[in-house]
Amino acid sequence: MSLEITRIETTEFSYPLEDVGKDPGFNLVYDPGTTTERRLFAIEIHTDGDVVGEFVGGNSPGFAEFHEIADYLVGSDPLRRERHWSEIKRGLRKYDRMGMGPVDIALWDLAGKHYGAPVHELLGSFRTRLPTYASTYHADDNGGLDSPEAYADFAEECRELGYGGFKIHGWGGDDDRRDMDREVETVRAVGERVGDAMDLMIDPACEYETFADALMVGRECDRQDFYWYEDPYRDGGISQHAHRKLREKLDTPLLQTEHVRGLESHTDFIDNDATDFVRADPEYDAGITGAMKIAHVAEGHGLDVEIHSPGPAQRHVIAAMRNANYYEMALVHPDCENTTAPVYRGGYDDQLDSVDDDGTVGVPDDPGLGVEYDWEYIEENRNGGRVYE
Repeated sequence: MSLEITRIETTEFSYPLEDVGKDPGFNLVYDPGTTTERRLFAIEIHTDGDVVGEFVGGNSPGFAEFHEIADYLVGSDPLRRERHWSEIKRGLRKYDRMGMGPVDIALWDLAGKHYGAPVHELLGSFRTRLPTYASTYHADDNGGLDSPEAYADFAEECRELGYGGFKIHGWGGDDDRRDMDREVETVRAVGERVGDAMDLMIDPACEYETFADALMVGRECDRQDFYWYEDPYRDGGISQHAHRKLREKLDTPLLQTEHVRGLESHTDFIDNDATDFVRADPEYDAGITGAMKIAHVAEGHGLDVEIHSPGPAQRHVIAAMRNANYYEMALVHPDCENTTAPVYRGGYDDQLDSVDDDGTVGVPDDPGLGVEYDWEYIEENRNGGRVYE
């Protein structure tokens, strides 16, 4: 039975992050008494059948791009995902193409509901439980993750919860707050406390300003036998030359390409020896379709792909990949909740205590993405949106 898209609706909504603020470097940090408002989008793809493709996530720039190509989809067959992916990719060639992610994920949700199968089954299931690492908020000066010892204490707490890995987002902000010695001390403190029991990672989130800074932290990662070292440079994580040079000086594997858009750019990064692990994200990298293409390219090069951030689409993608090691539970903190929007019904969540005793999370097994969205909450917190028909 063929289907036709009759209407697409997008909804912008906001939700509060309690006890969360921002440091001078725009990083989310623990800040008691402060409430930060976060904005997300939801998308619904309606058809002339009885299925609706849904996805909640994505940012304003991405949905601004989606506006450029939404009319193309109305009247088309939603099951021709590969054709739509190719046409939209060309249509957004002047942009970074982040507008592809939300609509592609919603189309996969629609397909799963149409066929009565979870997305991971349509992709080809490889696993049903996902090993998970704890990925922290950035450091603060507010009594939370405010010292190397606080990070080590939290790593120990995460290990007791069952997590097999722990990733540091460390000291950011302006010149007055950045302290490279404290960054090194945090790597050392966490490594000495739990290094024998957990896989350890660090993601400076492109904070370091010089090659010397990146090298200094990387050498401590070597001493503490870190699992990976991610996005150190102020280049935004996109310089192949810089990361190739850093790889020559360090033993700790690099994880790059979170900020590199597109299948071809990921492939070039791999072919130019600029990373060890490859980063992908179904929201950032042109949807589930795009993330799986990156996974297969990396597999052909003998490399692993680590999927960025938590979410239902991320779980389905990892479940269908052989060459992935961990699910990222981000952002977690000992004193405040994760940044995940409270939009799920039926038990799905991504919080610090969402892992089982073995440090794993499950994969939704109902048709499509396998989650039920709380549309009442989304509508109550609506800021705007558009209808295309």
